Amino acid sequence: MVKAHALSRFFLLIWLLLSSSLMSACAVNPATGERDFVLMSEDSEIKLGRESHQQIIDQFGLYDDPALQAYVQNVGEQLALSSHRSDLVYRFTVLDSDQVNAFALPGGYIYITRGIMAYLNSEAELAAVLGHEIGHVTARHSVRQISQQQATGFGFLIGSIFVPELRSAGAQDLFNLLGTAWIRGYGREHELEADSLGAEYLARSGYEPAAMMEVIGVLKDQETFDKELAKIEGREPRAYHGLFATHPKNDTRLQEVVGKANALARDGASRVNRNEYLSKIEGMTFGDSEAQGIRRGSNFYHAGLGFAIEFPKGWKVDNQPKSIISRAPQGAAVIQVGVEDINKRIAASDFIRTRLKVSSLQQGRDLSSHGLDGYTGITRGKTPFGQRDIRISVVYLDDKAYTFFATTKEAGAINTYDKAFLATVNSFHRLTDDERPLAKALSISVIEAKEGDTYAGLAKQTRIPNYAESQLRLMNDQYPQGEPRPHQRIKIVK
Repeated sequence: MVKAHALSRFFLLIWLLLSSSLMSACAVNPATGERDFVLMSEDSEIKLGRESHQQIIDQFGLYDDPALQAYVQNVGEQLALSSHRSDLVYRFTVLDSDQVNAFALPGGYIYITRGIMAYLNSEAELAAVLGHEIGHVTARHSVRQISQQQATGFGFLIGSIFVPELRSAGAQDLFNLLGTAWIRGYGREHELEADSLGAEYLARSGYEPAAMMEVIGVLKDQETFDKELAKIEGREPRAYHGLFATHPKNDTRLQEVVGKANALARDGASRVNRNEYLSKIEGMTFGDSEAQGIRRGSNFYHAGLGFAIEFPKGWKVDNQPKSIISRAPQGAAVIQVGVEDINKRIAASDFIRTRLKVSSLQQGRDLSSHGLDGYTGITRGKTPFGQRDIRISVVYLDDKAYTFFATTKEAGAINTYDKAFLATVNSFHRLTDDERPLAKALSISVIEAKEGDTYAGLAKQTRIPNYAESQLRLMNDQYPQGEPRPHQRIKIVK
């Protein structure tokens, strides 16, 4: 009885300590006026954003266009001054990425990719994207997310004291999974709140609040298009704003929260600035940047590293920051190409063994193609598809080792695709003078549509490597079946 009484008092003490911590962690939300659970001060929030900023730049790259950077900063500042945290110094950065994305770090660091800017069609739409991200900052969504994650970890620590089973590695993984599921992404409520706040900042800054609905429609079209591609390519779909099951025009709650901003609009507040925006992005890089290499159909060219490669015809080539991935139709096979520095003059076979940590290699043999030395063989290992045969190859070029990992979705299917795997490796060669023009980036051009112009016809004239007709419709907000109107200013790619 004494032990039970003492344990009860201990539980009570823990409960009082937790209750006190939770109450002291509540703070007034600057945007909503409600009390939120936060474990981070504003100074810590700003410090986190400041320290993370350079990591974002290192990962994605800064788009090298000072005039465009200044334009985006100016639009963003107008919105920020109308926000609930106008005392923050906001930094708006255009990233050199073709991903369709925008996001915010704590403390007022906001990023937009040139990839999403290619699909916007007015300054008001740009302002809507930036306003949405400002809404995440003013409502402290990331801070609340981090606080919930910290509380989840603290809850596990307390629970494991009294429940020994929670101390096992399996239970830890399970608990982390549940905690991650709880806080993953911002969720529909926070996204709706950011849309509502963003529309409010648009109205207070003199922009047309309806631009928020338009830009969400653009993103919804991107989501729909990518879902169709995902089926073809045998992968999971990607989506920046994939939160709405229906189109925004049919989402009553979204219309309601955004519509409230109309009452806040200044008299005559209806800035759209379509022509100004199109002029600002004319000449902007579209698709791959020269710094990351250029895709041309099934071919890939990299001027900086000085190499070219040909992937199998009909395979989708995905250019990622640190690798190139080529997928067969339906995702039946995949080739991943990476690059590593050579630090010692060792044979390519030794590089596979010591640097790639592959000791068991079957059917190993030397490679010698286009004057470049390498080695290839087959091993068995873990892949996203499970345990599979993997064709591993390494080719040396100057002071770099180019690595090729190729495998199949179905077990035992490597013989079906091995010829294509080896052909890809053997196509790797030093970039020639004739190929250097192909290693230059594509760019956006703005033209006036003529009578009879169609996106199918314009697609034949463009250098967009994949799904050109659909891409042009998406770029001009006329997806999936729209056509250009005579004298309409539209974007094409040269």
